[in-house]
Amino acid sequence: MARIALHTHGCKLNQAETESLARQLWAGGYQVVSPTQPADAYLLNTCTVTATSDAKARRYLRRAARMHPEALIAATGCYAQSRPGELARLPGVGLVAGQEARPHLLELLRERGLRPDGGASPPPLRTRALVKIQDGCSMDCRYCIVPSVRGKGRSRPPSEVVAEVAHREAEGYREVVLTGTHIGSYRWDGTDLAGLLGRVLAATAVPRLRLTSLQPADLTPRLLSLWRSAGEGRLCPHLHLPLQSGSIPVLEGMGRPYTPTTFRRAVDLAREMVPGVTITTDVMVGFPGEGEAEFEESLRFCGEVGFARLHVFPYSPRPGTPAASLPQVDSLTVARRTRSLLSEAATATRRFEHSQVGKVVPVLWEKEAASGVLSGLAPGYLRAFVRTSRPLSGVIAPARLEAPAPKGLWARLL
Repeated sequence: MARIALHTHGCKLNQAETESLARQLWAGGYQVVSPTQPADAYLLNTCTVTATSDAKARRYLRRAARMHPEALIAATGCYAQSRPGELARLPGVGLVAGQEARPHLLELLRERGLRPDGGASPPPLRTRALVKIQDGCSMDCRYCIVPSVRGKGRSRPPSEVVAEVAHREAEGYREVVLTGTHIGSYRWDGTDLAGLLGRVLAATAVPRLRLTSLQPADLTPRLLSLWRSAGEGRLCPHLHLPLQSGSIPVLEGMGRPYTPTTFRRAVDLAREMVPGVTITTDVMVGFPGEGEAEFEESLRFCGEVGFARLHVFPYSPRPGTPAASLPQVDSLTVARRTRSLLSEAATATRRFEHSQVGKVVPVLWEKEAASGVLSGLAPGYLRAFVRTSRPLSGVIAPARLEAPAPKGLWARLL
């Protein structure tokens, strides 16, 4: 029986597509295994949002080729779509299938002699499932390669989304994450994101639903009102809003369709309509044209908003994007600013976690983080840890958050 090991780099959308591929492989008779297990093929779903993402993919593929010289080493995903020749030239890589070729991966595997026998076991279930509701992006951010890799925004029919969520619920998943490139742009025959979410809530009984990244303009009163009407706990009070910069000139240079003021209004509206909401963000450092004054303005804005977490990353020129041809900020300056913003991010995380100590929250317990230590996720996207021998994986159980842990908070089961 052909064994296929899957590994994913990048965003929640990539993870959702890997999960979907795992199901297709199993249905096609293949055995899906962990990348740490022996396999006949090692397939990486790549990301290309930054140069660091590209380098990470190349390192993984080279290492896989060295460790498994007899196996097929394959790449799919965004990097495989944007520069397939670059990956195909890596020693040991035998298959590169971009976004357009991914639907034909099973056929491509068979062409390379990896044939199923129909006796595969289903992939192991997890506690959270990711469901793709749309793909592509029609925004014109001047630094982003995603629209050229994934194409313009396009949505799935609501009936398909509802049916998939219902299937994941029937399989025993306790949380479903709705994901895409820009889920706030969801449109299908008059149904927008709020309408889709309302249909999912009405047609399924999955205990928890979560949304991935949104833009400030997506936070309409109609959408946010669903958190109150959905019933206690069903919609996770966590919103990820990429800021990228807190400086007006830099946002204008990026082509982002908001200002710090309108961003702050969206955050204030969310906090007003979704009590206890957790707001997380992405911030880019060193975009062309960012001077010291603009960076300090962005740093100050991040502190004023009071994010729970900040994902900080340096600007990376992407081939073919307008920003790649602009004069670049020197690397030493970018590194210094990144360290400064990472310090603010660490402070923000500590502040947020401290504010949660003493609260009782329903935690979806997922997996063993260490011997005798179980890891779980609270609704506000806070990682909780508890010392227990009880078999709680896949169970939503209340816990009191008690003390800082290395990557979250220690908790006590109630």
